[in-house]
Amino acid sequence: MKYRVVSDKITYTGEQLRSNFAYSAFDIIGDSIVAFRGPCDVKRSAMADIEDLKAGNRIYSEDMLHFIIEHHDTDLEKNVLRQLLLINLVKDAMNRQIGGLAVTRKHTDLFDDDSKLSVSVATVTPISSLIHIGINISSHNTPVKTKGLADYGIDPMSFADSVTQDYVKEVDKIYTLRCKVNWMK
Repeated sequence: MKYRVVSDKITYTGEQLRSNFAYSAFDIIGDSIVAFRGPCDVKRSAMADIEDLKAGNRIYSEDMLHFIIEHHDTDLEKNVLRQLLLINLVKDAMNRQIGGLAVTRKHTDLFDDDSKLSVSVATVTPISSLIHIGINISSHNTPVKTKGLADYGIDPMSFADSVTQDYVKEVDKIYTLRCKVNWMK
């Protein structure tokens, strides 16, 4: 699995959650995790989460750290489990950096008390499984009560590098664990 932390700022609109985004944008072919920083303003036409659409929610942040993951299989249940793996890696990394257990997970979102830290969705296309996780950097002008990495003094790009490497190691470890067992008759 390949990873890249992109230094250029990119506005996440939801349109990046598509097959071969990493390949078309960054020449990364195959399974990948790409991290970048930029605003988040998801268009209704690009929303994957039906609950958000039905509720009329706006997904917006002035500044967010984005992770887009693509695996070339189409098992949605497996992909939701990968989403949970990544959100737990983010939670653990944040708690390590702030020296406590302030960040908690509720389903696929992160919170500090009643302040939301993240947005997250997993979906599939005919050729691949996709995940987007966005972590607020700024908590200003968001449509709900939020906190961001800046509130904790966490550098977004070094945090992105750490989380992407952790995810790649975990996926590689899962592959190794899968391959080292015997078939039981």
